[in-house]
Amino acid sequence: MTIGAEPIIYGLIFIGVLVLVEGLYLTVFGKSISLNSKVNRRLEMMKNGGGREQVMEQLRKEMNQHINARKVPLYSLLAEKAQKGGIAFTPLQLIMVMAVLAVVAFVGLSIGTEAGLPVRAGVAVVMGIGGVFMWITSKAKKRMAMIEEQLPDAVELMVRSLRVGHPFASALNIVAKEVPDPLASEFGVIADESAYGRDVGESLKHMAERLNMQDLRFLAVAVTIQQTSGGNLAEVLAGLAKVIRARFKLFRRVNAITAEAKWSGKFLSGFPFLALIMINVVQPNYYDKVIDTPVFIPACLVVGGFLVANLIVMSRLVNIKV
Repeated sequence: MTIGAEPIIYGLIFIGVLVLVEGLYLTVFGKSISLNSKVNRRLEMMKNGGGREQVMEQLRKEMNQHINARKVPLYSLLAEKAQKGGIAFTPLQLIMVMAVLAVVAFVGLSIGTEAGLPVRAGVAVVMGIGGVFMWITSKAKKRMAMIEEQLPDAVELMVRSLRVGHPFASALNIVAKEVPDPLASEFGVIADESAYGRDVGESLKHMAERLNMQDLRFLAVAVTIQQTSGGNLAEVLAGLAKVIRARFKLFRRVNAITAEAKWSGKFLSGFPFLALIMINVVQPNYYDKVIDTPVFIPACLVVGGFLVANLIVMSRLVNIKV
């Protein structure tokens, strides 16, 4: 039982697939779509000649297209994460990207490995779908983390604007211009919708439900109550900003406390695979006496099941809701 260079080739091809999908994304939509960009995408689109209404419709379409495609078979597994990640690719384009990446992976496997046609085709499909899934998951996680971090500053900016006499619509516009993306474009769309007659509370509630974010629900409720019953919105939002910031700090503290347990679970599940590779590198014939026995494959499946169960149990133990 020996391990050649093929696993390394598989890993390199999969990494290439991840890099390729990110490159396609930035090529199609420009650098302002990147979460690392300090450029407000909404303002960049308007600067490049797009009218306010045109930009608003484009962003609204991107924000809702994945929710509307949740009934598509299999795509429903990606829809929620793609929505939270603000993926500008349409569902059809994402499926086409999966197909293109699968073809690229198949070509790479055909050149770099000697595996049979069914194996290469199956692995290529898994790489194409899995690469896009991992990319979307990473985008969604990073984008939601940035929105959670930006929200207290955005609410405090609205409080300062209200206290100096600006109406709430102007406060939203200030947030859309001063706060970096991704939150700036989200609030920019709400400001544009308000300018065209949509209720601000309804827009905030829609955004909160779309992103499934509790702090945004608090903001939507506060604004809606103030619109219906009156009151000092600046003071309400000031208190809300303190609550959001306190929850964010608590969430970070919980993450720090549970980080050791999370990495312990990953290490305990990944170490057997690393040990298997090292054993076969140092002693290639170590398993030759047992590999042909009838219990070898079932034993491997049982061990793999326990490793998966370990990951699931450890993740649930440290999944503390804040």
